[in-house]
Amino acid sequence: MRDVDTTVTADDGLPLAGTLTLPAGAGPHPAVLLLHGSGRLDRDAGTRRLRTGAGPALAEALARQGIASLRYDRRGVGANPGDWLAAGFADNRRDAAAAVRALAARPDVRADAVGVVGHSEGAVHAMALGAHADVAAVVLLAGFARLGEDALRWQAGMIVRDLPAFVRPALRAFARRQLARIKTTDATRVAGFPVNARWTRELLAHDPRPDLADIRVPVLAITGGKDVQVDAADLAEIRRLVPGEAEVHRIPDLTHLLRRDAGRASVRSYRRQLRRPVDADLLAQVSGWLANRLK
Repeated sequence: MRDVDTTVTADDGLPLAGTLTLPAGAGPHPAVLLLHGSGRLDRDAGTRRLRTGAGPALAEALARQGIASLRYDRRGVGANPGDWLAAGFADNRRDAAAAVRALAARPDVRADAVGVVGHSEGAVHAMALGAHADVAAVVLLAGFARLGEDALRWQAGMIVRDLPAFVRPALRAFARRQLARIKTTDATRVAGFPVNARWTRELLAHDPRPDLADIRVPVLAITGGKDVQVDAADLAEIRRLVPGEAEVHRIPDLTHLLRRDAGRASVRSYRRQLRRPVDADLLAQVSGWLANRLK
């Protein structure tokens, strides 16, 4: 296995720096585009404060199966120019489509055997890529299947439940005011914290269900039973909407960070969870499934 620095050119000409991980042996290889969750994430699915390590873990597991992978920094993150606070949800989707085309065009990659693995927001973009001519298989890790605003409200409700009862009403009222503000302005700060209002507005209005109905390739969808950011009940909707092969799994102790945790499902346990590696069984399940479909 070896890592190669590479650059994808976005539709607007912006260079997106990334890493191509190649398995041992001569190519061309089957390959997978890795799409991470929301936020100021680099190619390894980390921020300065939270290093999830999901990118390298997935790349290594895929390489052991003989599958190459590409992952890249978001706009304005890592080695990339641009302004993360100005990048929209639709920009992220277009960048993902450009990355698929670039991956399929490489001479060391089999153009007929390119898949996509998306996590959280990345899973929602992977749903759209499932109808792309260059995509042969799709893996959805913690992908929602409802209107973006409904998904965000569910997530907020799960997070608020861990707070003391006496602060919940005030916090819900504050959240409603800020949501209304983001919908109508280009506010970049909420309670002193930077917010990408354009991205948020576009996410709130996005409905992934038409994309799911357009997928024409095999789909593997996995969401954890301890996920407090995406409702595992959406797996049933994914299976209902995808017209072809759709294999879905709800893993009881899996969290949104792709780790297993026996304790109470809560974002307050995230730092503790990150002391452990990405779940080995999940990595084996994803890489093995892809190896069988990108032969």
